[in-house]
Amino acid sequence: MSALYAVLAFVAAERTAELFLSARNTRRLLARGGIESAREQYPFFVVLHAAWWTAMAITIPPHRSPNAALLALFFALQIARFAVIATLWPYWTTRIVTVPGESLVRSGPYRFFRHPNYVIVAAEIALLPLAFGAWVIAVVFSVCNAALLTWRIRSEERALAPRRSG
Repeated sequence: MSALYAVLAFVAAERTAELFLSARNTRRLLARGGIESAREQYPFFVVLHAAWWTAMAITIPPHRSPNAALLALFFALQIARFAVIATLWPYWTTRIVTVPGESLVRSGPYRFFRHPNYVIVAAEIALLPLAFGAWVIAVVFSVCNAALLTWRIRSEERALAPRRSG
């Protein structure tokens, strides 16, 4: 298996596991009185991430050697991703779900950033294609992701505002 396909298989497996965790946590949070916000945004993120992965799988020559430094940085980001998920564990979802009255998590990466997962995802979307010399994919999907994240962060900040002031 080529390095590209091995990395893409890893990304697919990781994201699939995250979707299962997210679905479980979403069900549990909603059962505890959680409220989902900006539900209409979710399909756009699914399409963006699926298209990003597919664009790499289809357009990058399978036997292209990756830039080792950029690939190592991408894998370092996976450690940061796991830290975010572990910090939020029962609250971590791929949707915006907030439980009124519960304290916000302010530990782990959340000590430094309000939205560390979005910083990580933005870096991943650029780094992985760049590691394989696919700068067009990196630029196009980074711009699309930035637009979606701008919309999402505004929605998430509105959803979290009552818990920040309380």
